[in-house]
Amino acid sequence: MSRTPIARNSKGTGNQVIRFKCTLQNTILDVLKARPGWKEASGDLDWDFYWFEVSYWKELFDHTYLEEHVRVNHFRNHCELTRKNLMARNLKRLRRSIAQKYGKTEAQKCNFFPSTYELPGTDSQRLSDQTKETPETYVVQRYIENPYLIGGRKFDLRIYVLVTSYIPLKAWLYRSGFARFSNTRFSMKSIHDSYVHLTNVAIQRTAPDYDPEKGCKWSLQQLRKYLTAKHGIEAVEELFRQINDIFTYSLQSCQNIIIHDKRCFALYGYDILIDANFKPWLIEINLSPSLKATNYADYKLKFGLLDDVLNIVDMENRLTGKEKHVGLFDLFWDDGPVYLEDSDTSDCINGPTLNTFLGCVGDRMTPVQGS
Repeated sequence: MSRTPIARNSKGTGNQVIRFKCTLQNTILDVLKARPGWKEASGDLDWDFYWFEVSYWKELFDHTYLEEHVRVNHFRNHCELTRKNLMARNLKRLRRSIAQKYGKTEAQKCNFFPSTYELPGTDSQRLSDQTKETPETYVVQRYIENPYLIGGRKFDLRIYVLVTSYIPLKAWLYRSGFARFSNTRFSMKSIHDSYVHLTNVAIQRTAPDYDPEKGCKWSLQQLRKYLTAKHGIEAVEELFRQINDIFTYSLQSCQNIIIHDKRCFALYGYDILIDANFKPWLIEINLSPSLKATNYADYKLKFGLLDDVLNIVDMENRLTGKEKHVGLFDLFWDDGPVYLEDSDTSDCINGPTLNTFLGCVGDRMTPVQGS
């Protein structure tokens, strides 16, 4: 790349147009085109910001010179957090370390991921002997057979976490998100029925009785209100505190393994299941959470989410670096936990100590500079 860095004036606004590239044709492209002062790059090398599919990462990092000012939406060895086998391996390592330093009781806070095993494929030995290639493996994870049910249906949570730095670790939690429901009532008698056990929208929308008008999602605000009405404030706050622990420990588990690059950021999609005992389980962390909208409400959520991501990445250089809230994102880790201040308010009842408002009502039209 031969482009010179974006010039800044004393007020922190760019003197040049911010040129972007995007390999996706969905909500993120709409957001990029809608931002004032941003323009789609005409060439392959002349860009300042690049939102790309994960399949492009090797070509980008290995064959392209990245200038200091550019920003891209993935870290190099992202798989340490987003591949189930590596995620489980890193979490087990962290759990052992915590047990050695602080005791087994403290280490139990890391018991939020199902037992996970990496098994060799049936032909792995033959392939290894004959071709010397890396043998194929399979990742097996214990199925949570007692999920919390609403209306007899299983659901999981999709929650968004933005990491702008690993060294030091700096992470933001988005207040909004959604619960994805199965279309068919839960039963262990029909273990092979995808409409019963899988909550993926791409699968559920193919069900014969799927209603596209109703869909199969609740907002996190709806879910939190429902759980509070049924179980009370204290139980729900404890549940969401444990969910906060999932974000913190999972990121800490790979903090020293991820190759840090100040030009990189990452938006992760956490999939969390709540069981019948009100315990949250981390099912997986998505490197590239779906940005396709299934309806207007979904489009509005994802458009706002992505717009807030770009506000935090701050190519325009408008932020001071001291913000704890930007749009619906709340800074919960900045080289250590970020706690609520007395002045922080929320429509959630008795907000948690950590600076998070997951599932709480918020106004993302608040000025970008946050607080």
